[in-house]
Amino acid sequence: MRPRDPHEPGRVASTLELFFDLVFVVAVSVAAAQLHHALTEKHIAHGVLSYVVVFFAIWWAWMNFTWFATSFAVDDWLYRVLTILQMSGVLVLAAGIERVFADEDFRVVVVGYVVMRVAMIAQWLRASRASEHRRVTQFYAGGIAVVQVLWIILLFLPHEVTIIGWALFALAELAVPVLAERQGRTTPWHPHHITERYGLFTLILLGESLLASANAIIEAVHEHEELPPLIAVSVLTLVVTAALWWIYFWPPHHDAITSFASSLRYGYVHFFVFAAAGAFSAGVEVQIDVITHHSKLSEFLASFTVTLPIAIFVLGIWWIALRQSADRVVNIVVPVGALLVLFDPVIPVPFVVTAVLMVAIVAVLVIRPPITA
Repeated sequence: MRPRDPHEPGRVASTLELFFDLVFVVAVSVAAAQLHHALTEKHIAHGVLSYVVVFFAIWWAWMNFTWFATSFAVDDWLYRVLTILQMSGVLVLAAGIERVFADEDFRVVVVGYVVMRVAMIAQWLRASRASEHRRVTQFYAGGIAVVQVLWIILLFLPHEVTIIGWALFALAELAVPVLAERQGRTTPWHPHHITERYGLFTLILLGESLLASANAIIEAVHEHEELPPLIAVSVLTLVVTAALWWIYFWPPHHDAITSFASSLRYGYVHFFVFAAAGAFSAGVEVQIDVITHHSKLSEFLASFTVTLPIAIFVLGIWWIALRQSADRVVNIVVPVGALLVLFDPVIPVPFVVTAVLMVAIVAVLVIRPPITA
């Protein structure tokens, strides 16, 4: 297992990487569904906090594998088996998400997470055996192992300090790559490959929103009295989702990771982008519940479950990838448009203003293409 050439021509996502992403579809879907139920029952703080906790585990496990694969991926039987082992951990984690939302029970989630991370430790140790990046890869393996011990200890801490412990241990996870890459030669990454992987995961998350759009149509078939607003939600969800796709893929993402610092910013800020995309689908489901009178949230609060994720998604992509490829007009229109989305709840019609603003942003992007280096 030797370092991959960061300038390898024609490097694309492998079928194993695409297969790997499939289990994350399950985990993201479960997390979004549980967030939807918590919000519609008006358990806002608990629901959002639980979502952040479980989504961090999903995102961090996915991201660690993705960056490792861009640096050291091979296609032999051992690499495949260890990757499939990580996939089994994702499924275990997904099975435990409901318990986190219902009872703040993290045991199953932690078990699934540790399974994923132990497999990752094995990958890093294997990479260290025949690599000029030995110190870096060994530090990764050791750092990940230490943090997994901390997650297991978390299960035995008093319930009152669980969230504090989670925050500290999450920071420890985030610190491992920062410290590891300072131990010697930084691990190589393929800019086109890594940004393609992020783009594919974004498509998975936006697909959840399309599912929510379809659910609005399904509900409309059964709720004849609420047919017009449900159809409106479905159409507007499709419009907004398409706009988010357009905005995300407008800039050349590979130009955003030209240094270690920029790669860290790109990778870490994507947590907010990914989490917002998943939360958007939950917000659409909440809108459907409000229209069909199955939600305890007011229309005003329910509107924020859609507009806030959209604003976070657009601002995140603007910050890490779009602004450096944009001219002054685009760099004003995109962030201002994202912030204006938050005023949508004052309008009684379901996020019409949001859809109009997203279309306006896309129109500006069409007129003013990216600035090439």
